[in-house]
Amino acid sequence: MTGWNASDIPDQSGRTAVVTGANSGIGYVTARELARRGARVVLACRSEERGTRALEQLCSEVPSAEAEFRRLDLGDLGSVREFAESYGDGGVGGVDGGGGEGGGAGEGGGLDLLINNAGVMALPYRQTVDGFETQFGVNHLGHFALTGLLLPRLLRTPGARIVTVSSAFHALGNIDIGDLNGERSYRRWIAYGRSKTANLLFVHELARRLAATGSDVVAAAAHPGYAETNLQAAGPKMEGRKLAERVMWLGNRVLAQPATAGALPTLYAATAPEVRPDAFIGPRVLGWQGAPGRSWRAKWTLNDTASERLWEASESLTGVRYSGLKG
Repeated sequence: MTGWNASDIPDQSGRTAVVTGANSGIGYVTARELARRGARVVLACRSEERGTRALEQLCSEVPSAEAEFRRLDLGDLGSVREFAESYGDGGVGGVDGGGGEGGGAGEGGGLDLLINNAGVMALPYRQTVDGFETQFGVNHLGHFALTGLLLPRLLRTPGARIVTVSSAFHALGNIDIGDLNGERSYRRWIAYGRSKTANLLFVHELARRLAATGSDVVAAAAHPGYAETNLQAAGPKMEGRKLAERVMWLGNRVLAQPATAGALPTLYAATAPEVRPDAFIGPRVLGWQGAPGRSWRAKWTLNDTASERLWEASESLTGVRYSGLKG
């Protein structure tokens, strides 16, 4: 591959990153490459078993890594609050696997990078612990709440960034502000597209509010193109649709780029000096593969009225309000 790659990541020594969904796929690669460049990394994952296993693998691949696992279930706002409240407590509640001198990766409370990576794709209709449609609840509301709760730490860290992973599939549909939870109508792929549109509207509004406050925190978005991950087959597997699961597996094998390539837009958005607020970074070749660069986005993801209405709805639904930011 020509163009920007993982070797171009600037030195991250002294910086701390939280990566959600870091147990596999592009989340794991993102965490590993940030650790390789010197960042202290928190692997924020729902499953303790998978998260701990990923931590062990990361530390075997990057022996000098300073990293830890902390449990985070984005489908449970109680878990999100618990994660945010415990972050920076010196490692309590985490599994330290790093090569540092003790203490958790969040010790001292600073936070330079928040990578909102975790997500679910095209699931049958389900609800989160708090009663939200699962794709909207996990992909958007969980990350909205997490970002708001960690924002004070980001605001006091010079050069901090927030990167939210969306998808080219946001083009499948704009949000329906009157039916955010798909109660009137639910089609799994449309719901997925709407949740990814919500990610972009969130970044758009967050970048606007950060600028209005005079903060230098950069909020940007990224997407991996078509990358080989566990996401594609999760829905069919949940329903026991063996043929669909097989089709997704074959698509990954034949058409998808590896997770190492799919993670590059996220890594670029998180570390490249030229990234601007509200940027949307993706693969340059038809939004499918290749080195990262600016990506096409649907015009509705830049609508100020829609982003503000979604923000207000998200605050109401999660109970998380972004104190310190101008509206």
